[in-house]
Amino acid sequence: MDYQSWIEGIDGLASLYSFDLLEDGSYSEIRLMAVNKKNVSMLQMNPAAPEFYPGISYRNYWMDLNFENYVYKCASTSSPLYSYVNARGVWLKGFYLPISNIWDDDKLPGAPAGSRRLFCLYVITFSDQVETDSMSMKSPEVASAVLDIGIKLHEAQDFYQSVTDVAAQIRVFCGAERCALYTVDKDTQECSFIDASGMRNQFMEELARMMGRTPFEVAKAWEDDLALSDCLLDDDLHIIKERDPAWHQSLCSYGIHNIILYAIRYGQTLVGFIWAANYDATKTDKIKETLELSTFLFAAVIKNHQLMSKLEIKSTVDALTQVGNRNAMDEYIAELVKEPGHFPESMAVVFADLNGLKKTNDEKGHDAGDKLLRRAAALLKIVFADNQIYRIGGDEFVVLCPNITEEKMNEQVRQLKGMADNTYDVSFAVGSVYCHGEYDLNTAIQAADEQMYQDKKAYYGRLN
Repeated sequence: MDYQSWIEGIDGLASLYSFDLLEDGSYSEIRLMAVNKKNVSMLQMNPAAPEFYPGISYRNYWMDLNFENYVYKCASTSSPLYSYVNARGVWLKGFYLPISNIWDDDKLPGAPAGSRRLFCLYVITFSDQVETDSMSMKSPEVASAVLDIGIKLHEAQDFYQSVTDVAAQIRVFCGAERCALYTVDKDTQECSFIDASGMRNQFMEELARMMGRTPFEVAKAWEDDLALSDCLLDDDLHIIKERDPAWHQSLCSYGIHNIILYAIRYGQTLVGFIWAANYDATKTDKIKETLELSTFLFAAVIKNHQLMSKLEIKSTVDALTQVGNRNAMDEYIAELVKEPGHFPESMAVVFADLNGLKKTNDEKGHDAGDKLLRRAAALLKIVFADNQIYRIGGDEFVVLCPNITEEKMNEQVRQLKGMADNTYDVSFAVGSVYCHGEYDLNTAIQAADEQMYQDKKAYYGRLN
């Protein structure tokens, strides 16, 4: 029963789990059998945990019901599983592998007669940045739903209207009776409640009073209810009844019998929750994947809205697309020139021109053209969310990306054009220039503009 020697042969952060499949088809608790040296920090997650030994309950270290479901499903069906999630600001890529019982013991000590011991190997990697290739491994239905949510989030000029539209969209996708976004600003301790009918802060206040809490205390209670996970999926409310009786009573009073709750974090900071109630349980896996991949889109939008609300920046924001305007770009460059020591060591410049805007304006009217511009800006925000995006002309956008690699710039350009290719109306001509060391930013923008023009010329050449 030398689990440790066996797992040390596994590359990556690896841990081995086991449970008993009981005679009646139910499962025993999950036990941690071994952790390789690369992943030994996992044993330090809970300083109060007893000393490790093979077969210790894994809940001594942490508790994540979604992880448990994956372990049970993987080992009991002998099916490898894969997950890619944003967990507390870190992107985790998890591989669940069923392992045949190669040891001479066939059940845990004290397991009932007729039970069968099953094993699951869990190997993870993690990174601070999202990997678009990993996201693309999701099913076409999930990938399409996430892309639609991203566009819808950035399409409308008004933050609350965008979220209202997305809440309605998610409710339909989930087959749910209710769906809402609950925003949280930890600095001001202010919250808002937005569902398919719009912002409903009065309802939020009533909901909080029903639980004997303030809206911000509701958010803190929900974070505790998640028990160190970023998601709570409760198909019959028994988990909520155990963890949060006040919330359980509130849910029951509204006729809710199942709920899925996701925390939305910008980095490590909680900025809100997205939840769907009385959802279609036959779509649980697709709902879970869609919401977990959408949380990083929500996080950027919520954080940006909170910053916009705190700063007087109307003079530097394009009213139609809610990105920076030419004034904002000129001010940014002027500040860099004024303080040469503040120039980033490297800078990627991306010049994107929206193809077909004049034709849309001529044939469908300027309202249609405005909608096309907002959709184009939405794609730019999805790809370049953490960088400066400016609309400098009617159909022209410039993105400045300080301190990234040339490989990252090329990846983002490919991602932008790939996403545009998957929409029915958005097409970009793109030019990009990478600067390192000493450089003139205005010259780089002009060079990217010239590259964009060649790309646009090729685009219209293909149409003729």
